[in-house]
Amino acid sequence: MRVAIVGTGGIAGACHMPALAGERHRAEVVAAVDVDGDRVKAFCAEHDIPQAYTDLGEMLARERPGLVHVCTPPYLHARQVVECLRAGAWVWCEKPLCLSLAEHDRITAAENGAYAAVVFQHRFGSGARHLRALAAGGELGRPMVALCVTAWYRDAAYYQVPWRGTWATEGGGPTMGHGIHQMDLMLSVLGEWEEIRAMARRVDRPVETEDVSLASVRFASGAVASVVNSVLSRREESYLRFDFAEATVELRHLYGYRNADWTCTPARPWRPPDDVPSSHAAQLAALLDSYERGERPALSGAEARRTLEFVTGLYASAFTGRPVRRSEITLDDPFYHRLDGGLTP
Repeated sequence: MRVAIVGTGGIAGACHMPALAGERHRAEVVAAVDVDGDRVKAFCAEHDIPQAYTDLGEMLARERPGLVHVCTPPYLHARQVVECLRAGAWVWCEKPLCLSLAEHDRITAAENGAYAAVVFQHRFGSGARHLRALAAGGELGRPMVALCVTAWYRDAAYYQVPWRGTWATEGGGPTMGHGIHQMDLMLSVLGEWEEIRAMARRVDRPVETEDVSLASVRFASGAVASVVNSVLSRREESYLRFDFAEATVELRHLYGYRNADWTCTPARPWRPPDDVPSSHAAQLAALLDSYERGERPALSGAEARRTLEFVTGLYASAFTGRPVRRSEITLDDPFYHRLDGGLTP
């Protein structure tokens, strides 16, 4: 597969290029794109990429990549993903895939044999795969209670980057840009949600969006969950707890996990067959497998939309001060079009 990188900032070099290096037997990076000509040339020189571009359309026309990794700021994602899909390329896009359900549906409508998937790598570690298998098989009993905590720290200097901290360019605060990983993993275990009651506040940071949010969630299974997203937490931690009828499963990590980061009480059912860390590499391998089979990859289409719909429901509840049911977020809902509902923060 011919692969191109769009956006040559930190995430492209730190996560995407190492993942692609592990797939050299079936993926070749042929080009990179960035609006900063000097930066893209330096990136290509560092990673031995033959072609550097400053225009996405020109790159797509000349290189005809089979897969494009989109690593640009969030407000650019929807337009760039659609452009790649219309050129016949599959897309793997950093989270968030887009800034609203309306944009997500435009992306899905542009899929025509080529698919767009979002980076939610925590689903692909062996611990998460093992938990989903146990839960689906009923070995842990029915799910009852869950905790989903993203307690991270980002100082005021972090928000000096112009696109961070605004609804128009980042789409939201830690709910959208940080905790979405843990929430996606929670949803992959507990399934469909039905109702959410939330609060979002700007407590300290110099931003337009929230810097902390909290939510109580009811799932179709009857399980309930408590969710916290913060960028104010000096001791950083990502924490998930699932209380099933027969066992409690917990995960403590920060930006990625291995099997050792999971615990199960009682321990007897917890025996993952392998130890695959949650990583871009794990998800990329699965995506390339799907490409080779010609089938829709995980975390695309309706599966990816479900997580964005949850985030939308959280913001809608926080802004309106009332419970929000999943069935309410329809095309005529203002939160379908913007995560702040077009309201004054």
